Order: sequence, then C-alpha cells, then structure tokens
Amino acid sequence: MKALYPLFAAAALYATPALAEPSSTSPLLGTWAADIDRLPIPPAARPKSVTITYSDAGGGQWRTHVEVVLPDGRAVQATSTYIPDGKPVSVEGNLEADTVATRIPEPGVMVTALSLGGVPGSMRTYTVSADGKTMTETVVFFTTGGKPGMRTNLFNRVR
Repeated sequence: MKALYPLFAAAALYATPALAEPSSTSPLLGTWAADIDRLPIPPAARPKSVTITYSDAGGGQWRTHVEVVLPDGRAVQATSTYIPDGKPVSVEGNLEADTVATRIPEPGVMVTALSLGGVPGSMRTYTVSADGKTMTETVVFFTTGGKPGMRTNLFNRVR
C-alpha cells in the first residue's frame, strides 16, 4: 500500500496554476481522475480511484485536494492551500508529503516538489493536453538506494 502514496498523493494534491494566468482561465482548474487501468503498477496493488481537484481559494490562492481510495476501500486525503510562487506550504492530511512547493512555468504546465519530515520526496510535472481533456503527470523519484526513477500517470478531466 505504501507504494501507492508516491504514485498519487502529491500527484495532484500539490499542483498549482501559474501566477501569470488568472485563476478563472487556468486549464488546471477542475477535477481530474487517474486512469487506473493504465497505472504503471501491478493490478492488485492499484488503488480503486485517485481524484485531484484544483480550485480557486480566492486572494490569489489555490486549493488542491487529493483523494485516493486504496485497494481495500479505505480512503486517504490531503489538501493544500497556496500561492503558486514556488514557496513551500504545509499539506493537511495523510498522504506522502507534509510540505509542497509549486510553480507554473507556462499555462497548462505545473511543477511541484514534495517533502516529508524535511526529507526530499518527489518532483512532479503536470501537463494539460491542448484540448483540456487529459493531464499527464511525470513523477521523478529516488529509490531507497538513491537511484533516480521516473513514471508517468494519466488523468482524465471529470469536470
């Protein structure tokens, strides 16, 4: 089960739209669901669902809420509220990170860094398709032995 956390927790939970674009026009806003059948993990280890919602929290802030329904049906959630300026903020909930920093280098692209207990976790890049229907998450992580790895997850827009 712990392997699921690196796949999703921060995945969206820590995504943030660009400072340069008005929140009402960001292609990241909305709710996204992971394409569970295409997750790069064994079917028995896959969660039942992973949903990420990005919303405008007002005052230039964004809110990211991630919910993962684990294979046993237990749901875990995490939420962060932030200004997408690359500065670290706290994450509330029980996923793989307690701190996140996010920046949007260009419209439809988000870069997020996660840590837990002061220990660096993963870096994630989210890219929304030109038609706004899908979002690709590229995760850069490090194994216990310190070797780098990457995986790609696909999300579909729910709303």
